[in-house]
Amino acid sequence: MRRTIIVVVAVIAIGITVYLVSTMNLFSDNNNGPPDGVSQATADRYQELEIREYQGVRLDPAIGPRDNSISGIQTVDLDSYQLQLTGLVAKPGSYSYQQVLAKEPAQRLITLYCVEGWQATVLWEGVRITDLLADAGIKDEATTVIFHCVDGYTTSLPVATIKDKDMLLAYSANGVALPASMGFPFIVVAEDKLGYKWARWVNEIELSSDENYKGYWEKRGYPNDATVN
Repeated sequence: MRRTIIVVVAVIAIGITVYLVSTMNLFSDNNNGPPDGVSQATADRYQELEIREYQGVRLDPAIGPRDNSISGIQTVDLDSYQLQLTGLVAKPGSYSYQQVLAKEPAQRLITLYCVEGWQATVLWEGVRITDLLADAGIKDEATTVIFHCVDGYTTSLPVATIKDKDMLLAYSANGVALPASMGFPFIVVAEDKLGYKWARWVNEIELSSDENYKGYWEKRGYPNDATVN
């Protein structure tokens, strides 16, 4: 009986030791694993200088979990790049990358929701799209903004929605320059719209009176409204 008690006590002691060691490893400063709630795969996607928290909110990596573009990640040559403003505007024109960056910046903490089921809360910085449109002068009959991209991708948003949401054309994500995989030099931060409205590698902003314009994915059956439910 005494031997049985000793064995039971020894087993309990070993169990307590294992538990304590596991707990210490979990909270140890020397633990090399990712932060609580972040998988290693997610942690590996952060860029070196990327901000990971803003006003108490944990930021997601500015690089998505996979490339879902229509023609692969685009590489844009800034020496020849121009952002065109066309269509129903009083003064069609263009901007270099640096000319866009010289405009008054704005920041937004906004979550991108992808139809694939993932989401990313990112601190975006860029120029207000309305500032660009004001420079060009929107004609009265213009109701729709069509975004054209380097890879041939297009999508659209109502002028009224862009104004109501004060949407950005972003060039920075989490404090660093927009990664190529997220649309460098510019991505449309389409707040409260699904990811296919977040046009990447934008090189033309066209004003149109076609309220029913359908972009790349919309022509393939995706809803034109794309509102996040």
